[in-house]
Amino acid sequence: MKQTLKKIIPDPLWKSTRTSYDSIKRIPELPAAYFHPWRRESIRRLAMLKDIHRSKRAFIIGNGPSLRQTELSKLRDQITFGMNRIYLLFPELGFSTTYFASINDLVIEQFSNEILALPMPKFLAWRSRRHFPANLPSAKLPTFIYTSYTGPHFSPDVRGRVWEGATVTNVALQLAFHMGFQQVILIGVDHNFTSRGEANKTVVSQGDDPNHFAPNYFGKGAKWQLPDLDTSEIGYTFAREAYQKAGREVLDATVGGKLTIFPKVDYNSLF
Repeated sequence: MKQTLKKIIPDPLWKSTRTSYDSIKRIPELPAAYFHPWRRESIRRLAMLKDIHRSKRAFIIGNGPSLRQTELSKLRDQITFGMNRIYLLFPELGFSTTYFASINDLVIEQFSNEILALPMPKFLAWRSRRHFPANLPSAKLPTFIYTSYTGPHFSPDVRGRVWEGATVTNVALQLAFHMGFQQVILIGVDHNFTSRGEANKTVVSQGDDPNHFAPNYFGKGAKWQLPDLDTSEIGYTFAREAYQKAGREVLDATVGGKLTIFPKVDYNSLF
């Protein structure tokens, strides 16, 4: 039915109607998203982080197999954003990322205890609060970002709604902008998966994981969603334009990465 309507309704009208519908659907979420004690605390923390790293640079570390071809020891004294199960690398590296972000429902549902134990500031999707104890002390609370799947845009201030853009990397780019970074460098964002299928479809891993830096990243029995590379590229394009407009830049230093949205730079030349 949905596909039939898309064929007969002019594209501008379809997009306008869908945006209005999405906005109406979000109305019941709004009170908690702005006034729940956990979100009020998150908004307070995000206010303190606004432009805290003005004029500095940061590395956003993806989880692609290319990390195994990247000399990560160079990042020990850099400001870094890690995402999803990046913490599997920490014992090997001997250091942790500066910040951590995760928005994927399946990742947080399956690994919430591991994520909660991480020592650095953690930014998680607001809807993931259901995976944490209601009596969690304020000091142990993650910082919750009010993310959504719909209404594509780039948020220079992440205290309000943030569009996910089909990947936590897009959320990290918005967080980095909020914090004021002048230059953001992507590594490990391979933008290339050996597993194929319908975008966002939930699948269960049948063995070792070939799509990430470690075979046990989504090992046998783990649930994960197939990537939506097209939508993520829309988000990356928004990010590129927002950074450029502000006189900042995003560079891509991923070894052998397939993403073509950002200017490429040799990783080793950055140090």
